[in-house]
Amino acid sequence: MIYLDAAATTPVRPEVLDLVWPLLTTEYGNPSSRHTVGEAAARALDYARDTAAGVLGVRTGDIVFTSGGTESNNLALKGLALAAPRGRHLVTSAVEHSSVRASADYLARHHGFAVDVVPVDRAGRIDPDALRGLLRPDTTLVSVMAVNNEVGTIQPVAEAAAAARAVGALFHTDAVQAAGWLDLRPLAAVSDALSLSGHKIGGLKGAGLLMLRGRLEAEPVLHGGGQERGRRSGTENVAGAVSTAVALRLAAEAVAAGGPQEGYGAYLTRAIVDGLRGDGGAAVPVPTGDPERRVPGIVSFCFPGTSGEAVLLELERRGVVCSSGSACHAGSDEPSTVLLAMGYDPDTALTAVRLSFGRGVKEAELTTAARGVVAAVRAVAGG
Repeated sequence: MIYLDAAATTPVRPEVLDLVWPLLTTEYGNPSSRHTVGEAAARALDYARDTAAGVLGVRTGDIVFTSGGTESNNLALKGLALAAPRGRHLVTSAVEHSSVRASADYLARHHGFAVDVVPVDRAGRIDPDALRGLLRPDTTLVSVMAVNNEVGTIQPVAEAAAAARAVGALFHTDAVQAAGWLDLRPLAAVSDALSLSGHKIGGLKGAGLLMLRGRLEAEPVLHGGGQERGRRSGTENVAGAVSTAVALRLAAEAVAAGGPQEGYGAYLTRAIVDGLRGDGGAAVPVPTGDPERRVPGIVSFCFPGTSGEAVLLELERRGVVCSSGSACHAGSDEPSTVLLAMGYDPDTALTAVRLSFGRGVKEAELTTAARGVVAAVRAVAGG
């Protein structure tokens, strides 16, 4: 089997598992407990916080450990918006993860916030000038993701953050899909809050973090014992925190080292397009996302006239596992909101196929996968 759904989740890295196994079995203390077992857990949590802060180039107090990207996004939007006295206006992009969209909708429905959505072009990218046109004196928060999870497009985060700062608004970026492909330090440097998830880069599921500037007030989403400096109550998942931090460090080292994987996205795209060239009709592939400003690890297509789900089933029969888009909406009969925002019609959006991989993938695997996609699309289009 060739697994090409890394944007949904990844296996735990062996180096990570070696470190966290004792924390799950023999060194299992509560880090808030004032005895030797708890103090050992507290030291492990401090190590995780120091490691994550070092990767992002921020202070240790800026790291809040969470249950993953969804909670981090909820805490960033709800926490900052509800604590900020500036106003009740938010701006997000049309291609944000559902956890950002739903958080903004919650703030609108239950707290009277006005929410404006900056559109994207056919490549899935916002226009910073369009964002500036939506900002108001009462804008309290702008949230623009770093990398889209369905099509891989890289957003102009630095420009978006500068626009927010120019009017006095806070800026948040969902960097879940950026980890492992982009240097996170520049993203953290321009952001007031930045969300990350462990299981996308070889950490445990159910663990992630929010980089949240220590000077900022944030209303907790979870109330209780006041852990994480009062920002996220609940006994810390020490093993999860360590797994996220170590996976983050390993991912950052891989980004710094570079390698042939930087060109694998373009290679896979060419192989599929060339393989179906001249077929005509339903077999004509339509690559989605920005062809230039994208991460290599997410390659996506629409195959008009086919069924994306049928292509996925045919691919799995041929030993290639991938998805149609966000794992949060797997099994949905509705077209992708991301592709609709990019201007694709609903019928075309329902033909989407996403192939995503990490830096451990081999070129031979991508060659085999491309041949599988070509054969699967031909089988579905011909059937």
